[in-house]
Amino acid sequence: MHRKAKFKIYVTRREMLQVGDVPDHTLMLTELEGYPIDYTPGVAGEFVYRRSVGFHDRVKGDGRMHGYACTVYANGAVYSRFTGDKNGDMTKGKWEVDKGIGKLAGLKGAGTFTVKPSDRVGEFILEMEGEYEL
Repeated sequence: MHRKAKFKIYVTRREMLQVGDVPDHTLMLTELEGYPIDYTPGVAGEFVYRRSVGFHDRVKGDGRMHGYACTVYANGAVYSRFTGDKNGDMTKGKWEVDKGIGKLAGLKGAGTFTVKPSDRVGEFILEMEGEYEL
């Protein structure tokens, strides 16, 4: 089944360290939470909570990232992993389901995502789409 969703996500925690090998090379660990702004409930019911943690390796703001996300619904949850590349204001990447619980037990799925800044500092728009199979 093909699904799309759009979330507003915001930084709840961020730690950054300078690497020092070249100017503006940083390693960053982030925690983000969010809520849907365009989402149709599926078999697991209404949205409850979304949290992700990510690791970013950036030079002058751009670079590779990877992390994990958990999205909780009224009757289940899905855990996924993601990788992406930030170039300018946009991050593009791929995600894949790690596991589902509750009504999402046995869930398989993968897809793509983009993250763009919103009009507020520390807030972003996450757009996801992909194929799921239960």
